[in-house]
Amino acid sequence: MTAERQERNGWRLGIAFITLLGIQAVLPFAARASTTERVVVNRFSGLAIEGFDPVAYFADAKAELGSEQFEASEAGAVWRFRNEGNRASFVAHPDIYGPQFGGYDPIDVARGVTVAGNPRFWLVSGQRLYLFSRKEARDAFAADPARVLRNANPRWPELERTLAQ
Repeated sequence: MTAERQERNGWRLGIAFITLLGIQAVLPFAARASTTERVVVNRFSGLAIEGFDPVAYFADAKAELGSEQFEASEAGAVWRFRNEGNRASFVAHPDIYGPQFGGYDPIDVARGVTVAGNPRFWLVSGQRLYLFSRKEARDAFAADPARVLRNANPRWPELERTLAQ
């Protein structure tokens, strides 16, 4: 083999190696990109509501982080729980324990926009969990939940359609 041909083949191997590295670097991001926007999910971890246990809001009346030992996959997201009982309750009834409006702030949904709720600003009202982007929004909702929901409920289906599945 001539020196020129050896050099060309070496260049091709280098390109193949770089391409292989690039594919390996992109694969983890492709898996993360498959999560949904219809539920507030951390785009880096894939965790719904930042890993907080949605059942704990009802059972313990406080925001508590779940454990990676107790996870469930629902609605394109990974949910964490404090114990197996909370996990089982959620799996049996995700529509009850999951945050309303996918975890988006109902005050903003009522205005026609989606702003991710913060799991630290929450309220259980009418046996449903609501997350808010800020304390002031939670307080405004608590003052008159029926008024906010009258505006938010009809707007949510259209907003939900605009979010990625």
